[in-house]
Amino acid sequence: MAANRQIVLASRPVGFPNDTDFRLVESPIPSPADGEVLVRSIYLSVDPYMRGRMNEVGSYAAPVKIGQVMVGGVAGQVAESRDPRFKAGEYVVGDIGWQQYGLAHAAALRKLDPGIAPISTGVGVLGMPGMTAYFGLLDICNPQTRETVFVSGAAGAVGSLVGQIAKIKGCRAVGTAGSDRKVDYLISELGFDAAFNYKTVADYSAKLRETCPNGIDVYFDNVGGAITDAVFGVINRHARISVCGQISQYNLERPEMGPRLLWVLLVKQARAEGFLVPQFMERWPEGIKQMAAWLEEGKLKYHEDIEQGIENAPRAFIGMLEGKNLGKQLVKIADEVFPYTVLSL
Repeated sequence: MAANRQIVLASRPVGFPNDTDFRLVESPIPSPADGEVLVRSIYLSVDPYMRGRMNEVGSYAAPVKIGQVMVGGVAGQVAESRDPRFKAGEYVVGDIGWQQYGLAHAAALRKLDPGIAPISTGVGVLGMPGMTAYFGLLDICNPQTRETVFVSGAAGAVGSLVGQIAKIKGCRAVGTAGSDRKVDYLISELGFDAAFNYKTVADYSAKLRETCPNGIDVYFDNVGGAITDAVFGVINRHARISVCGQISQYNLERPEMGPRLLWVLLVKQARAEGFLVPQFMERWPEGIKQMAAWLEEGKLKYHEDIEQGIENAPRAFIGMLEGKNLGKQLVKIADEVFPYTVLSL
């Protein structure tokens, strides 16, 4: 049988990761035990949370060990099943990692069903990023009609969906991104009311007051750092802040010094809440069903940047951390056997 190609963690990055922190290896393709499924990976998702898993001490989950396959969600196909819930040839989503073949317990897989959307969306708009946007905005912040929702990292896999959901809910959506191309995409393609390029703006506070003239009622924070500091000066009374990510901080060798702004929450009677999307896992079917309906109705759009070949997964990951991607960053590591779409509820 052909070898299984895998990307393992070769060293722990100091600051920004580079290619030498990863290594491409080969190993025998494993065989499933009772209750397990062997999955042939097709689309590999690379996401910001993986940077934290590369550290010696994990932030909220166990770190990847040196020599261990990098963690990651995969949309793939059942190659062999030792569980009656899955049959060879069916499509699934699971945490298979950066490898061509991987084992998973059947209970940890979600079956994909042709007829709704491309297979890739199982690790995108109809997967973890989509559920992060859906529950992180609606459950944590409960946006109301005519409120202003500001999104940092608005052109990424999560942020681009947050702004569109805000518009569906009747809100004013404003975002920030790292290039003029992305800003144009947010406004002309996704329907954001305003957006700006944080790399070309010198005064974030002034720009926020310009683009959010009625203040900010809801802030969906993917970035942290100086942009988030500026948002605190513009939030309204009873504002809600959803802390989804802090990508501007993930690759720093030393923590940034910043102002102490929790007092703003006090005087504004506002609330900031961090969340991890697995806390909503039991409700994912609800969220996926609604996101799929919005896709079908034309109310949601998504964009995928797709790198080819497992050997290029590190490059795709590093590029995503540098903000080179528009929308969801994926790595395609195998061909689909049959024409396909997504998702069994």
